[in-house]
This record gives sequence, C-alpha cells and structure tokens, in this order.
Amino acid sequence: MPVIVTGAGGFVGRQIVSRLLAQGREVVAMDTVAEGISGGARPELLRVIAGDLGNADVRAEALSGGVSSVIHLATVPGGAAEADPAASRRINIDAMYDLLLEASAAGDKPRFVYASSIAVYGDPLPAYVDDATPLSPKMIYGAHKAMMEHAVALFTNRGGIEGVTVRLPGILARPKGPSGMKSAFMSNLFHALKAGEEFTCPVSAGGTIWAQSVARCADNFIHALSLDTALLPPTYAVTLPAQRVTMGDLAREIAAQCGVSPDLVRYEPDAALEAAFAAQPPLTTAAAEKAGFAHDGDLATLVSSALKTLD
Repeated sequence: MPVIVTGAGGFVGRQIVSRLLAQGREVVAMDTVAEGISGGARPELLRVIAGDLGNADVRAEALSGGVSSVIHLATVPGGAAEADPAASRRINIDAMYDLLLEASAAGDKPRFVYASSIAVYGDPLPAYVDDATPLSPKMIYGAHKAMMEHAVALFTNRGGIEGVTVRLPGILARPKGPSGMKSAFMSNLFHALKAGEEFTCPVSAGGTIWAQSVARCADNFIHALSLDTALLPPTYAVTLPAQRVTMGDLAREIAAQCGVSPDLVRYEPDAALEAAFAAQPPLTTAAAEKAGFAHDGDLATLVSSALKTLD
C-alpha cells in the first residue's frame, strides 16, 4: 500500500517524494495543485491528487487504495494563519483531524508522521530549550500545531495510528517568492547572495536561528517512517536536531561559498521579527537524537546542501 504525502508540491514535499520513489515505494502525492510533483524515473509508482485537503472527496480519493503511512506536511503557514485564522483552523485543525480519522479506518494502524513546528514553544523563548520545555504558543499557527500534536498522540494511544510528530526548525532554503511565512528572510538571504545581489536583513547580525537543510529535513522524515516508536517520548513528539547559528555567520558562510562579499548584506532589525524568529536560545534535542534524527553536522555542510537545492 502507498505512502500518502500531503503538501507534496512544497519544497520539503518534493524532496520526500523523490526519496520515496527512489526506494521503490508507491506514493500518493497530494497538494492543491499538481505542478512541481514529478515521478522522475519512476512515474509508475506515483499517483498525484490535486485538490483541497479540506475536501472530503479529495481525501477519500487519496485513501482509496489503502494506506501504509502518511507524511502530513500540508499547512496554512505562520503569517497566512495569523492573517486568516479561519483558514488555518479549516486546514490545520479540521482537515487534519478528519485525515487522522480516515487514515485510521483505511489502513492497519498506519504510521502517521506529522510536521509540527518550533512555533509551538511561543515567544519569547526561555533561556534554554530542551525536551522538558513546555508548549506555550502565542500565534495562531503555533497554537494549531500544538493542538494537533495532542491529536496525533490521542489517535496513537487509542491504537488507530502509529504517530510520530517532528517539530521543524528553520528549513533552508525555500524557493524564492511569497511563502506566507514570516521567517522567509532566512531563505531569501541565500537567493540574494547566490545572485550577487544586495540584501537587507530584517534581523540583526547577532540574531540566532535554529536551522536545518531541506535535504536533511527530508532524510529525517524518511527515517520517521521506520523508526522504533518505543524510542519516542510518551507524547510521540520531538524537536528535530538543528544547528544554532547567527545570521551574520550564516551570511558570511553563504557569501564565501558563492564567491561574493558579505558586505552585500546590511542589517536593519525589526524588533518584533527578531524576537519571534531570531532570538533562539541554546537547544538540546536528546529525545530526537535517541530516536535517530540528526542535523547537518556543521554550518558549511548546511549551507552547501541548501545552496544545491537552489540549482
């Protein structure tokens, strides 16, 4: 039976679909539009369903062939969720809850891997974040993610699914263009320096972020499909390992690998944006590492990997 990937046309989703097909896995790829979802060398293994996740008929079509696993990426992201809380509730809560119910009925305790977010911790963050840090979201997006972490745990405890929730740090580097995410400046920095263009960074050079390349992120999702869930905490939720870097160090490393001057970047901090997205404290992810998740290893490897996805 297939692996269903929601949000398969997104930049993380495309990487995951590619990896699954390369492994010879059958994939049902769901997104609002089919553009950007490719079967590559294994088109016979791919079924693409274009439609709204909130539409019961679309979900039924995806589940019609049964399901072994679900990787649930589809979301109304941060800035868009804050601007339209009703749309966020419809997709991030209602549609996902229905998908949990339907996947439980369509499969034999399918693995359900849920993409949550570090937004569940809220802001300002405490001086240190580890596996014991409580969830305290302030924004709509983080609140809805936190609610559905509990739903994944509920369905797992009731025996309907095998849930794995992974909280994503900043994933680099997203495609150029509007994303609905207030943290998009992290990826836009890559695009500007690769093109040799000036860039105004809306947070300070000393602003700290938690980051992971999209390739490493996709590898972590693939790992989540087969890991021993006994290694997870009782919540079945972990924060993915990430590298904590300053925006200045990130800019200098990108500039060095692109052969341009780091002076192309000037810093004009927005206090609210920095507080929400570039004031991330030291992070320990012991539970995730015990379960076999990993970060990129070092800043140079992270930047090199992220730049490759822009080609």
